[in-house]
Amino acid sequence: MTPLLELPAEQHPVHTNWRSLPAGQQPAWPDAAALDAAVATLSASLPLVMPRECDTLKSRLAAVARGEAFLVQGGDCAEALDTVNASSINRTVGTLQQLATVFGYVMSLPVVTLARMAGQYAKPRSKDTETRDGVELPVYRGDAVNGHPFTASARTPDPHRLVRVYHTSAATLNLVRAYGAGEHARPEQVRIALRQFTVTSPGCERHEALTEEIERVSGFTGTGDGWHTPGELFMSHEGLLLDYESALTRVDAATGRPYATSGHLLWIGERTRRLDGAHVEFFSRISNPIAVKVGPGTGVDDVLGLIERLSPEGEPGRLTLVARMGAGKVREVLPGLVEKVTAEGLPVAWVCDPMHGNTIGAPSGHKTRRFDDVLDELTGFFEVLRGLGAHPGGVHLELTGDDVTECVGGGAGLGYADLPKRYRSLCDPRLNRDQSLDLAFRVAELLDVAGAPGAEEALR
Repeated sequence: MTPLLELPAEQHPVHTNWRSLPAGQQPAWPDAAALDAAVATLSASLPLVMPRECDTLKSRLAAVARGEAFLVQGGDCAEALDTVNASSINRTVGTLQQLATVFGYVMSLPVVTLARMAGQYAKPRSKDTETRDGVELPVYRGDAVNGHPFTASARTPDPHRLVRVYHTSAATLNLVRAYGAGEHARPEQVRIALRQFTVTSPGCERHEALTEEIERVSGFTGTGDGWHTPGELFMSHEGLLLDYESALTRVDAATGRPYATSGHLLWIGERTRRLDGAHVEFFSRISNPIAVKVGPGTGVDDVLGLIERLSPEGEPGRLTLVARMGAGKVREVLPGLVEKVTAEGLPVAWVCDPMHGNTIGAPSGHKTRRFDDVLDELTGFFEVLRGLGAHPGGVHLELTGDDVTECVGGGAGLGYADLPKRYRSLCDPRLNRDQSLDLAFRVAELLDVAGAPGAEEALR
C-alpha cells in the first residue's frame, strides 16, 4: 500500500484556504470545542479510500468523457445512521449492477458504476429552520448534522455525529467490498436477477425481448479493452460539510497531491457552486475526480468559470457536469451549455440527474416524483446530447434496492395513495428497485430507436 504523508492542517492550503471564503449550507454548530474535538479525531483517523482507487476512477471517467464508457450512479438521497444494514446495502448494490448490465448492453460500452453511499449523510436545505404548530426548530440537515425527529434535542447540530458518519461509512465500505468479491456480484448472477425482475414485472412482455438478448450475449458487449471488472464499484457523495471533508484529506506521499479520502468522487451541489465560495476553492485543491450539479438557472459563463476553476489543466476524467434541469427545462437550457462547452473543446463528461428537478408535493404532504417526468428528462437529455454530436455520459439516480413507495408511476403503477405504505426516505423520494429497472428498460427502448431514421420524433 502506498504510504500517506500526514501534514498538519496549517501546512497545506487544501485545509486552510477555503476557511476565509463564504461557505454555504454549513451547520451552525453550537459547541465550537466539540467541533474541534470531532475534527481532531477525524484528522487522526485512517483514510476510507486510497488515492490509487481515486485515480482508477478518474481513468474510468476519462473514458466517459471521451465517449468510450457510460456512468451509472445511484443510491440514497440521504443515508441514515440508525438504519444501515447489510441486506439493504446488498440490495442497492445489486440494483446498480443490474442497471449497469442493461445500460452497458444497450450502449455497447463499458459501464462505470458509482454509488451514492458510504458518505451521503448531509443534505443542503432551502431554509435554516422548520416550523410546526408554532414551534420553530433547526431544519434537518442529514444525520451527519442532526436528527430527524422534530424535537429541540434531536435538531440541535451535534459535531460528534461526524465521527459516527466516519465509522458507519467504513463499515458500509467493508460490506460493499465483500459483496463485490462474492458470488452475487458475478455477471451470471446479475443476469439471473434481471430475469427474475422481467418475469415478475407488470411490464414483463415489453421487457422480455431485451432480457433474452442480454442473456444470449452473456451481458453487455463493451468491455473497453478488458478494463471493466465485474463487481467494481466506487463510492460518491456530496462534499457538503467542509470540516468533515478537510479533516479526512490526506497528501499522497508518492505524488505530493492531496486527496479527499472520504470517498472516491465528491460533488458540489447546485446551492454551493458559487465561483468565489469555499466549496469551489476546496474542490479545486483536491485530486479526486469531482462533479458539479448544474440546474436550470446555470448560465454559460457559470459553466465555463467552473471548468476553469476546477479543471484548469483540462484533464479528462477530472470533472463531470451533472445536469438536473427538470423535464420542462432540459430541452430549453441544456443545449446552450453543451454547445458552448463542446465548441471550446473542454473534456468534461455530461451526466443526467433526472430526479432533483422533478420533485413535487403529493396530496398527502409527501414529497414525490413522477416516473414519467424522470423518464421525460432522461429522454430530453439524450435528445440534446446526441443532437449536438456530444456523448450522453450517464445517469445519476436517487434509488434504493428496497421495496419503498416514494415515487409514483412506473410499471407497477404506484399512485399517490400508495405513498404512505412504505415511505422511508428522510429527505427526498427514491425510485425502488423495480422502478429503477423499469426506467433502464424504458431508456433502452429509446436508445434502440435513437439510431433509426426519424429518431428524434420517435424519442418524443
